Amino acid sequence: MTEQGSPTVRPGQIWEDNDYRAKGRTLRVDAVDDTHAECTVLTDRTTATYRHPGGYVHQLGSTATVGRKTRIARRRFRPTSTGYRLVQDVQP
Repeated sequence: MTEQGSPTVRPGQIWEDNDYRAKGRTLRVDAVDDTHAECTVLTDRTTATYRHPGGYVHQLGSTATVGRKTRIARRRFRPTSTGYRLVQDVQP
């Protein structure tokens, strides 16, 4: 566990994005260094509609990013509204 009580980020783990704009997106951790995790996108975000208070409707759809590599700061791997939650752990 890390200082904040979140699981330690390790290669092989599966994490889900908590951000409402990326709901449904999952990532596999491929490598970890002192500050960042190198990840591969496993599933795209689901399509969602956001209605702005003024009536404007914004479609948030799939961006076809499966397989894309991304680098994420390790401090974001915690269950906050803009962080990530652990879906599947690996043996240490």
